Amino acid sequence: MLYIGVDLGTSAVKMLLMSGDGKIEKIVSKEYPLSFPHPGWSEQKPEDWWTQVMAGLKELTSECDKSQVAGISFGGQMHGLVILDKDDNVIRPAILWNDGRTSKETDYLNTVIGKDKLSEYTANIAFAGFTAPKILWVKENEPENFAKIAKIMLPKDYIAYMLSGVHCTDVSDASGMLIFDVKNKCWSKEMMEICSVKEEQLAKIFESYEVVGNIKPEIAAELGLPAEVKIIAGAGDNAAAAIGTGTVGDAMCNISLGTSGTIFISSNEFTVDDHNALHAFAHSDGHYHLMGCMLSAASCNKWWMEDILQTKEFAKEQEGIEAKLGENNVFYLPYLMGERSPHNNADARAMFIGMSMDTTRADMTQAVLEGVCFGIRDSFEVAKAQGINITKTKICGGGAKSPLWKKMMANVLGIPVQEIESEEGPGYGGAILAAVGCGEYASVEEAAGKLVKVVGEVTPDAELTAKYEEKYQKFRKLYPAVKELF
Repeated sequence: MLYIGVDLGTSAVKMLLMSGDGKIEKIVSKEYPLSFPHPGWSEQKPEDWWTQVMAGLKELTSECDKSQVAGISFGGQMHGLVILDKDDNVIRPAILWNDGRTSKETDYLNTVIGKDKLSEYTANIAFAGFTAPKILWVKENEPENFAKIAKIMLPKDYIAYMLSGVHCTDVSDASGMLIFDVKNKCWSKEMMEICSVKEEQLAKIFESYEVVGNIKPEIAAELGLPAEVKIIAGAGDNAAAAIGTGTVGDAMCNISLGTSGTIFISSNEFTVDDHNALHAFAHSDGHYHLMGCMLSAASCNKWWMEDILQTKEFAKEQEGIEAKLGENNVFYLPYLMGERSPHNNADARAMFIGMSMDTTRADMTQAVLEGVCFGIRDSFEVAKAQGINITKTKICGGGAKSPLWKKMMANVLGIPVQEIESEEGPGYGGAILAAVGCGEYASVEEAAGKLVKVVGEVTPDAELTAKYEEKYQKFRKLYPAVKELF
């Protein structure tokens, strides 16, 4: 059978057709506009998503045996606010994850309601990107729109609704709304009251691999697909990507070195750290995960190379550095855009420290790469403090293409770093969820174990790991020492 994964991103929707044995048969991408109506605002029209999803599905299935398509599932941008009226029409453009208008509402939740209460209700604290602050913003600034709300949805769930007619969400995506009780996997009555929202305005909750319904007959007819095609709930982009990298089961880990950086740690048990330094979310495998997000990862190296050194020769700049690993006296704090995990300080900024007259260009480049590794380790240490024993990690993203950076990461963390065959992330994870939902595999863990293939591994060197341990203990003292300057 064939399975479709729909990755609803911020700039485009990427659709992937996968056979039951995990082979990617075809990939189609369709772009849509992003609007910034005011400084710091970020919006999209859900209608644009739907138009491009339909166009993409037609192209994706144009050459295959359509009778073999069994299921469609999703990965998608998280936290976005989609609001529908009583006739299921979109009330206003979606307010996206990277929209910054809710600082007042975020401060209200964290200080007036209080972080302790938020953590008790949802296992998390408020961030400007989360959905609950956006709901409060609409209530305060657009009361006429707030009064029309019949359904509150997340971006990918709007597409699932348009395909199936079911108002649905999944536990991983709902975890990022700040209305969801992550531990008990249900809507938080306290948060609904705080946001002036009724439970009937929220979607029905599913596990990521559960079937929400069948494709609507008129949509099946338009696409030429069987009426029996199942729509599976899907997952938020990070949880879907974790499936696509095989990060399921207890104490599994994936590090993504993209523009931002994430460390995703799956856990069979619910856990939340004392300071909410990491997000505590439900995972798409039926269990839970902790996630640390640093706002600048590969973007630190891009900034240093292109804006400061004025070069695109990334590999050339890294030549010769390997011989000096663990011996650099220059440190770099990777906070170009503030920091989320574990410091949650939007005002934090990047800095170099430790330069002397003999500091070289290569030392500075090395410090940038090491600073990102140390920043990831900050979140890694929070997870370890919760008793999670992480023995290895997968790695993906643009930064993972650098052999030097992977070697640094393995030795800074002191664990093997594994590369995987496919880097299709949320789309591949969505297709795997569709296969599980349709019964091709008995569980997400079984599917990921059979389909995700490790193609390389960098193991730490005991001597180098000891050197980096000493360097990290110095690095971790820097932010507390300088944070008052921000």
